[in-house]
Amino acid sequence: MAFIDTGIPGLLVFEPMVFDDSRGYFYEAYNQKIFGGAGIETKFVQDNQSRSTYGVIRGLHYQIPPYAQAKLIRVLVGAILDVAVDIRKGSPTFGKVFAIELSAANKKQLYIPAGFAHGFSVLSDTAEVLYKCDQFYHKASEHGILYNDPVLQIDWKVPLENAIVSEKDQVLPLFADCVNPFEFNG
Repeated sequence: MAFIDTGIPGLLVFEPMVFDDSRGYFYEAYNQKIFGGAGIETKFVQDNQSRSTYGVIRGLHYQIPPYAQAKLIRVLVGAILDVAVDIRKGSPTFGKVFAIELSAANKKQLYIPAGFAHGFSVLSDTAEVLYKCDQFYHKASEHGILYNDPVLQIDWKVPLENAIVSEKDQVLPLFADCVNPFEFNG
């Protein structure tokens, strides 16, 4: 099992070893010992699953301390563009956007530590996304950044005129104005 450095401290891509044969495939999507060996000591407490259609953009979301969440994202059906934005003040990659295609076919996963805004767009007809969290959902701690912030210049890989975005996500603040108590401890 391989972890790939993204160039952003703490943000890792996980590529599991997949065993294919005539019956199908098998792989370990999560193994605490293997993740711990890569320095990820996160204890996950909640799994979330969503189903969305092509063009849906969800995000950019995060929770503030003490309910800030680390996440492990994977796709069960279809394909998404998964996006993480480093919002940790003092980070050498503060404000940097990382995007990767995660799909049922490539089986890649993205580990996102606390201190990142997260979102995704759906690239296939439908997509089912499963993500593990190390903190429970806490509505009062939920915050976000506008998905089409001109400073971040995220290419969601779907035409924005056809994007399907919730009313809540359409009124999130710009990156420069977001609630941000995160500090880089690297």
